[in-house]
Amino acid sequence: MFRFAHPIYLYLLLLIPLLTALYVLVQYNMRKNLRKFGDLSLLADLMPEVSPLRRHVKFVLMMASLALLIFVLARPQYGTRNEEVKRSGIEVMMAVDVSNSMLCRDVSPCRLDKSKMILDKLTEQFEEDKVGLVAFAGSAITLLPMTSDYVSAKMFMDQLSPATISVQGTNLSEAITRAISGFSEKKPVGKALILITDAEDNEEGAIKAAKLAGEKGIKIFVLSVGTAEGGLIPLPGGGYKKDKSDNVVTTRLNESIGKNIAKAGNGLYIHVDQTGQAQSILEDEIAKMQKEDITESMYSEYDEQFVAVAILLFLALVLEMVILERKNPLFSRLKLFS
Repeated sequence: MFRFAHPIYLYLLLLIPLLTALYVLVQYNMRKNLRKFGDLSLLADLMPEVSPLRRHVKFVLMMASLALLIFVLARPQYGTRNEEVKRSGIEVMMAVDVSNSMLCRDVSPCRLDKSKMILDKLTEQFEEDKVGLVAFAGSAITLLPMTSDYVSAKMFMDQLSPATISVQGTNLSEAITRAISGFSEKKPVGKALILITDAEDNEEGAIKAAKLAGEKGIKIFVLSVGTAEGGLIPLPGGGYKKDKSDNVVTTRLNESIGKNIAKAGNGLYIHVDQTGQAQSILEDEIAKMQKEDITESMYSEYDEQFVAVAILLFLALVLEMVILERKNPLFSRLKLFS
């Protein structure tokens, strides 16, 4: 399939008929003025070195060059091509707790917003790494498979909210298992799972899943968000969450679960507070991880063809330059132009 990447430039082709009309008008006026001096055939004999045909040929070549230049600007494309791109980086899967307890404001502006701020700044540091995103509460879903598209990663991160997962709770086991499945099978490349949660989970399966991650060469960095004193859980319609006995619920950080998961996953436990210390620690640890050249096959739907057009443009310009309007005495015997 043939197309132009920037077809808007093709409107410049309208210049060619306009310039041609102007050229014809100039030639007409020139002949009209010459007739005032005498018969054109007699004047031609008096000026044997002048070749009107050469002048016409040069003009045609200039118009052809202009058309080819416009085609180059419009970028003609045809067919498909595959490219292999080498990247040197690691794989980072980010699993974010979006349960209602993450709306607690014991960490400013709230636990979830603080988590998104950390991940957003971390993503800005990536250059050739791959990132993925998992959201979890009572269940877990993969929002973004492993990719180098950081723009999409930030877009999905910004949209994280308790509404992302319909089942409430904090199922760390499923979150870790889901994140593990998102990594590639390549062993040498560094793999990091950043698990952000307030760790309100009593399931033993989380430790088992973390050990499985460690066996697969995946380091788990647990970022626990919140305080031991805890706080209330605001509701979207106002007020605070209450239990079945109509008592206001206080959510508190459970650091022991986070530490055990990080230990089982051969990673690091980091407590997130009001300072930027957690951000710095995480960035330093990620920077230490092993990076390896990763070869990716990039598929391009259209292959660029402007090089062939540019060659024709170059040849047309060279030909226009070497052709003189006056006849060259050295080639007077050649009757290429009358």
